[in-house]
Amino acid sequence: MKNNYDTEHIRSLVRPDCVHRDVYIDPEIFNLEIQRIFARSWNYLCHESQLPDTGDYLTTDIAGNPVIVIRHDDHTIKALHNRCAHRGARVLENTQGSASVLSCIYHGWRYGTDGELLSIPCRDNYLNTDVENNQAHYRLPEIRSESYRGFIFANLSHHAPALSDYLGGARRALDNMIDRSPEGQIEAVRGSFRAVYRNNWKIYLENLHDGMHPLHVHQSSIAASRAQIDSIEKTSGKTPPLALQLMQANAQGYREMEELEVTCYEHGHSDMRGFRNPDTAADPAYRDYLDRHRASYGEEKSAEILDMNLHNVNFYPGASAHPRFLQMRVIRPLAVDRTAIEISVFRWKGAPEEINRKNIIYANTIHSPSSLIKSDDLEAYRRVQEGLHSSGREWISQHSLFDPDMEVVSPQSALSEQYIRNQYRAWLACMCT
Repeated sequence: MKNNYDTEHIRSLVRPDCVHRDVYIDPEIFNLEIQRIFARSWNYLCHESQLPDTGDYLTTDIAGNPVIVIRHDDHTIKALHNRCAHRGARVLENTQGSASVLSCIYHGWRYGTDGELLSIPCRDNYLNTDVENNQAHYRLPEIRSESYRGFIFANLSHHAPALSDYLGGARRALDNMIDRSPEGQIEAVRGSFRAVYRNNWKIYLENLHDGMHPLHVHQSSIAASRAQIDSIEKTSGKTPPLALQLMQANAQGYREMEELEVTCYEHGHSDMRGFRNPDTAADPAYRDYLDRHRASYGEEKSAEILDMNLHNVNFYPGASAHPRFLQMRVIRPLAVDRTAIEISVFRWKGAPEEINRKNIIYANTIHSPSSLIKSDDLEAYRRVQEGLHSSGREWISQHSLFDPDMEVVSPQSALSEQYIRNQYRAWLACMCT
């Protein structure tokens, strides 16, 4: 289909310190993003621990292509197109499950866990046809996939750089997630949060390191948690529950947020230094965890690993992580104003259960679609999406701490919008290639 956006027009939508509203509201631009960004980038699929046994699978989507991710009988993980070679039906419909053979419900074509065509009904009907003479062609095509520290990514393009090169310096977040385990391994917690947000996918990414919004967007949960903390301290003197501490962390002022570093990397990636740390030497479970970790890595290396406290990490364009609370998120654009988010939580093998439980508490408190905090964010995202349809102003500001001479300098402050400008440099590189 012919589009109305040539390279010159696309470039005109992005300036060094602002972008045109069309990049958030024009369906034609959205369709180009799917073709030129998501179809050519490394898309996070899952962690290998989510598919522990042969035949374990999950289904997902990459740039509009239904995908199966499955553990083969040689214990490798395969990414396959979820499309029967016969009439095109999706072979697997469930979000996750286990199967030794992949059978299409429409006409019964059967495939192995590596996508090989195993059998078809009424085989004689295909004698002397291409199906009989070229059976290897009638398989579920495999999609290029690579693993980094057990995190599986896939790419529809065979021209993209290797995964490790694409991630670049942002790899440190995945390293830290694994290295925080006393055994150097993580495993998935069963279940995940899945929700559809009423906003363009880029609005979600642009909020990941935004140090300006918490004091305003999260006023209600800040006030409610403060009241509860005050009551607990006054009546019992006990330490408030972790959930209240997590909510109250958003009350930090601009000075504290200014001190948080946000680091930008090539290809649009970025990470932010954390501002929530529930671990204290007074906690017996943490002391136990610390002893186990030091026994595995040595005191110096252990301190290096645990001193890295990262908040949100952006693996552009379609994934995010929270290393400190062991969380991975998939960002899947559905439409110009609809984005699916799936959040998975993990546990550190060899860590006390009390430590791993904090990851669950964090997910429920901050990222559950029904949490006091996430509902604030979703309201802000929706208002941005709807407000951008106003013709009163064409351009969206990204001016905070903009200095043309300093754009290549990183890290910068969490009050800077440099990381958003970095995303749009990657956006242009993909959209204009």
